Amino acid sequence: MSKKIPRTFASTAPPPPAGRVRARTYRQLLDSGMRLVKQRGLVSVAEIAADAGVSRATAYRYFPSRSRLVSAVIEESLGPVRRFDSARADGRARLRDLFEQTFPRFTLFEPHMRAAMQLALEHWAMTRASVLAEEPFRRGHRAQILHRAAHPLQQQLGTERYERLLCAISLVYGIEPYVVLKDMWGLKDREVEAVARWVLDALLDAALAEVRRTGSTKAATRKGRAGAGSSSERPSTRRGPSRQPSRALLRR
Repeated sequence: MSKKIPRTFASTAPPPPAGRVRARTYRQLLDSGMRLVKQRGLVSVAEIAADAGVSRATAYRYFPSRSRLVSAVIEESLGPVRRFDSARADGRARLRDLFEQTFPRFTLFEPHMRAAMQLALEHWAMTRASVLAEEPFRRGHRAQILHRAAHPLQQQLGTERYERLLCAISLVYGIEPYVVLKDMWGLKDREVEAVARWVLDALLDAALAEVRRTGSTKAATRKGRAGAGSSSERPSTRRGPSRQPSRALLRR
């Protein structure tokens, strides 16, 4: 079966530069970015330049926008998550592996993921107001991550139902469940993970049950049609009503 990954327009991190000196400067800036984002949340390129002891002009050559900076921070934080691939063949087991193996990393880098969400929302608002003056930051890598884990289910569910399942799972995979469950409900990290896994299982159960119901309905429909067809082809043995002579003929 094809393992085609859905297209995404998510922002990507700039590749580390070649050369020992440039690579060292890039690493120095990125380390400052990781540390400041953990401490303060969303920061500017100028702030990480000051923290790293590098001129603004130099910092902007490596990170010309906040989008590039945050993309690099998220790649540093979640690179292993984006490359994760379960060794199992079963789609349900692969998704469970994904949640169990990657949610602890979400917890570890929660401030960095919140900063990315903040920048995306800020850019969305600025775009609507036609005032965005920098490269827009776009999220969306989770579509690829979820498809890579769940793709064995595509043939079983069908394309439309499979895509709907991925859309539903994406609501509880990433930073969003942390924002909702911690900020609004006061849950702890482990409780957030438990709720997310519970929702995953519920969504999988619903999608697979829907397939079974649809299959049963189609089978019953085919059986009914087959029965109707055989009865229509069976020769009739009923005798028609006998035709009685009319009274006019009897009087003749």
